[in-house]
Amino acid sequence: MSPARVRPVLAAVAAAVLLLAACRDAPSPPAEPAPEPVRPDWRVAELFAPVGAAGRPVLRDVARCADRWYAVGGLVDPAGETRPAAWSSSDGATWSPLPVRARTFYGRQHVLYAVACRADGMAALGAKTGGVHGNPRTGTWVWRPGGPLREVPAAFELFGGPRAVSASRLAAGPGGWLIAGARAEGAAVWTSPDAEGFVLREAVPGLAGDGRGRTAAYDVAAVRSGWVAVGSLLPPGGTARTPLAWSSADGRAWRRAVLPVPAGAYGAAERVAQLDGGPVAVGPVGDGFAVWRACDGCGRQPSGPADVWQRVGGFGAAGPGVLSVDSLAASGRRLVAVTGDGAQRRLWTSRDSGVSWRPVITPVPMPDGGDTAMVVAVHGEVLLAVTDGGMRSQAWWGVVPDLDR
Repeated sequence: MSPARVRPVLAAVAAAVLLLAACRDAPSPPAEPAPEPVRPDWRVAELFAPVGAAGRPVLRDVARCADRWYAVGGLVDPAGETRPAAWSSSDGATWSPLPVRARTFYGRQHVLYAVACRADGMAALGAKTGGVHGNPRTGTWVWRPGGPLREVPAAFELFGGPRAVSASRLAAGPGGWLIAGARAEGAAVWTSPDAEGFVLREAVPGLAGDGRGRTAAYDVAAVRSGWVAVGSLLPPGGTARTPLAWSSADGRAWRRAVLPVPAGAYGAAERVAQLDGGPVAVGPVGDGFAVWRACDGCGRQPSGPADVWQRVGGFGAAGPGVLSVDSLAASGRRLVAVTGDGAQRRLWTSRDSGVSWRPVITPVPMPDGGDTAMVVAVHGEVLLAVTDGGMRSQAWWGVVPDLDR
């Protein structure tokens, strides 16, 4: 190479070296400060035991409707025997037990694990492991003001049998009551006008699995247009899930939507709640938690209720185990979520419909795993949490400080 050609090359190399050095010496942009945790003034709620009952309370779910709070679970005696139990409160601070009327052998041993309510009453899902194969014996319960919480007897294969997988969550709306879960064919629902008896709807096109993979529904919410359920799709031969949402006007016919995730990421939508602006779903994706909101068109005309979703936010980080969303509650534009990371359960809140999130100091440290639980309900500034560390269940209430202060 001639000296005339070498000089420009050397000059270019020198410039690149100087530029690289300048980049290395340039200060990195400051990292975004971690959001300050929210610190509710937690107070223990007084939970009276049912008359004549023995055993410690086990709390599994909470809800609020028509100026009443509800908590469901069971009682566990020193021998490990269980029985269903439920409580109600007008202020979240003092709770009274509801009378319970079981009608079947397994119903008398149920622990109630999901609750939903509306102005005319409350309903719950309960289960007890039993039988030759040790599968959950699941059933439903209904309460009307002034009466007991009654078990609703049903045929064994309504929730059980060889096609059973799960009956996960329960929701109530103007159109009735709906349970979301899964059967052998994939995602399935159970519908009822009054919670006095449910009809199983399985192998429904769009809802159940098909050539695209196996589906499962984990949660459901009543919305203005009917119902929204969330869950996941596991493709044939795959090990990574894709988050899904379904919408229905009547609980019979369903439309499927794939929720957007970053390229190469996978996950599931595990909880959904109805906000003033529409349904919001939360689930683990990649190394954190994603938040999606059904939007009115998103730049194009939607083909049906809650058919178009966009990712609006995210929060949290990966832990030593499997990520999960254990609870999601909404009031106005406020969301409160409980998540698990395999080691610890954490509490989060958002005041802008899920776009930004802040951690919330929990009333007690709560491990993730084993026979532990933490769930929440919210109304305005009042936050209700129930915790179970495996040896003791407690209900807590507190006022959430204004996040703008």
